[in-house]
Amino acid sequence: MQNKITHCLQNADAQTVAELRGATEEELYDRFYKNIDFGTGGMRGLIGAGTNRINRYTVAKATAGYAEYIRCHGAQKRGVAIAYDNRRCSRLFAEITAGVLAAQGIKSYLFEDLRTTPELSFAVRHLGAFGGVVITASHNPPEYNGYKLYDETGCQMVPSLIAPIIQNINKIEDELAIPVLSLSEAGELIEVIGDEIDRPYYKKVLSLSFDPGVPKQIKVVYSPQHGTGNIPVRHVLKAAGFDVIPVESQCHPDPEFLNTRNPNPEAPEAFEAAIECMTQTGADLAITTDPDCDRLGVAVRHKDQFRLLSGNQSGAILFYYILNRRKEQKTLPNNGVMFTTVVTSSLGDKIAADFGVAVEKTLTGFKFIGDKIRQHELATEGKPFLFGYEESYGCLIGDFVRDKDAVQASLMLCDAADYYKKQSKTLVDVLDEIYGKYGVFTDHLTSVTLTGESGAKQIAKILADLRANPVDQIAGLKIREIVDFQNPPEGFPAANVLLYNFENGSFVAVRPSGTEPKCKFYYCVCGEGLDGLRAYFEGVCR
Repeated sequence: MQNKITHCLQNADAQTVAELRGATEEELYDRFYKNIDFGTGGMRGLIGAGTNRINRYTVAKATAGYAEYIRCHGAQKRGVAIAYDNRRCSRLFAEITAGVLAAQGIKSYLFEDLRTTPELSFAVRHLGAFGGVVITASHNPPEYNGYKLYDETGCQMVPSLIAPIIQNINKIEDELAIPVLSLSEAGELIEVIGDEIDRPYYKKVLSLSFDPGVPKQIKVVYSPQHGTGNIPVRHVLKAAGFDVIPVESQCHPDPEFLNTRNPNPEAPEAFEAAIECMTQTGADLAITTDPDCDRLGVAVRHKDQFRLLSGNQSGAILFYYILNRRKEQKTLPNNGVMFTTVVTSSLGDKIAADFGVAVEKTLTGFKFIGDKIRQHELATEGKPFLFGYEESYGCLIGDFVRDKDAVQASLMLCDAADYYKKQSKTLVDVLDEIYGKYGVFTDHLTSVTLTGESGAKQIAKILADLRANPVDQIAGLKIREIVDFQNPPEGFPAANVLLYNFENGSFVAVRPSGTEPKCKFYYCVCGEGLDGLRAYFEGVCR
């Protein structure tokens, strides 16, 4: 480790050297005790100097490994689309990514300014590019950034595709010596893109509406949480005829997220400013998207109160709305399929069964849903895609994107709210209607944060202890089966996930986060009525 520190102090840029010279011994250890993980979801980590941080050199190293993969496939001319969000160093990392590719003779399409993750996915497909890179740490705190890779279908790379890239990255010994061309040096190898991608993307999103041109009755508050959603979400909603009230203090792309307590739509505090705006304006709905605009959070005015919907709830409402509208308009295929994950509420399964829609499960991560869409496209008897969603506030409606898309979700959710308002219903009324038909479902997520090397070991120990000491009941509730995805069922890749299925269809799942130093515990509990459900849920979570 000391050799790495010395090499960096002797050869890195002045800013990096100054940062390292100001670090304590403990900080230096954490910065260099390992190389930053490049896993099946790419890289995500703290911004800073060191091999265990995301910085200009670790980004260059990742891109050099990716460049070798592109060259091996002879895809230099097809090129790579590159997008980035509002975070610290995002533009720098995007330019370095393009510069490393250019030094290897590989074409890239670099967005002129901030763009959402779903638009990056669209751009890959629209341009016929070989792949894509997006610089983002999604909903993480401001001290984080990240790097995600996409395949030629616009889907995040699945493990089988990313494995050779990781091998290439691990072979690189000196990330400080990787050649990087500037934009001026690269010439035509770096093409700047913008409105020529925005316009067809917006057109595709707007085509999803069931009621184009119909006057809207609802008033919508929107916050992009200082992120990339500000322009596309507001553009699409206004083009669709909605009265959109922006949370002005959270619209500018601030890398410090100064005017929000939390940029994650999963967190109630992310809605504080939006709900204040709802109170002042009498709006029916507040929506918020995370910084890279792939997740959507929703607050609903219901009986003069504000109700936050979970990702499972908003996903179920959207799915129910889409199926009903397609049935109403006679566009519902008789062999459609919905994709969801093993930690997402089984309420969607019940809705699908009622409409004759097949359900296929994947591991956590929207790349697996995107890959399922591809598999069905290629299959002789593939099923048409209807919807995909996961509990972490992400969904996909139109498959011209292959990642979760909060621009699409924003439009469809507002469409649904307006449609039901004309029937004197709120989205909470619709959720109650769904519960009345399919049973009452509730969900809960508990995350245990354990940082650093010792934290990673503790998380590994939690999963190891659960495997070594299997249980047949929790709080007196009998477990029907335990599914260990280290020895996965057919059709699933191996993963460090444990799933406990109860006899009534409820479940508990445990997995380490792929993007944060957390161990996550997911609870999905279902029952016939609220009283029985409450007792059951309290027992499982005890």
